[in-house]
Amino acid sequence: MRKTFSALLLSTLVLTGCATVRDSRVNPFNWFGKARSEPIAQSSAQANPLIPQTSSIFSRKRNSNAVYNGRPVDQITDLTIERVPGGILLRATGLAARQGLYDVQLVPQNKDELPVDGVLTYRFEGVEPASQTPIGAAATREVIVARTLTDQQLAEVHTIRIEGQRNALTSSR
Repeated sequence: MRKTFSALLLSTLVLTGCATVRDSRVNPFNWFGKARSEPIAQSSAQANPLIPQTSSIFSRKRNSNAVYNGRPVDQITDLTIERVPGGILLRATGLAARQGLYDVQLVPQNKDELPVDGVLTYRFEGVEPASQTPIGAAATREVIVARTLTDQQLAEVHTIRIEGQRNALTSSR
């Protein structure tokens, strides 16, 4: 016990002495030297340093030609349009025929999402599970999807129409 205490006391005194001598090579805070500022070589291309330029095995690659296998939801129950800075938030609530509907989307029915006679039409679709699921209560079959539209997209739009399998809801300006 006496040897351990003596070694601990001696090492404490040595390290305390190192801290008082700031420029000493024995001081562990000086082992890596002082920080220096260095200029960074600028690349000619203005790339965002926060977006990786290369892909890795962990990055998600999305196929731009992927086929969406959604089917229209059974019934549209609610359509809400909320004003947000720079446009609107279009929120639709649907009731699926069975439980388990996933990957719901508002699929544009107009070419290039341009209004036809002032009407912008979307179809509320979702992917049904591969296995049979119970029908269940209405609250368990309810799905909600949202989409933002900018003021530029809404320039010539007078009516927004959301279609389901059995009904459609519209909202006009």
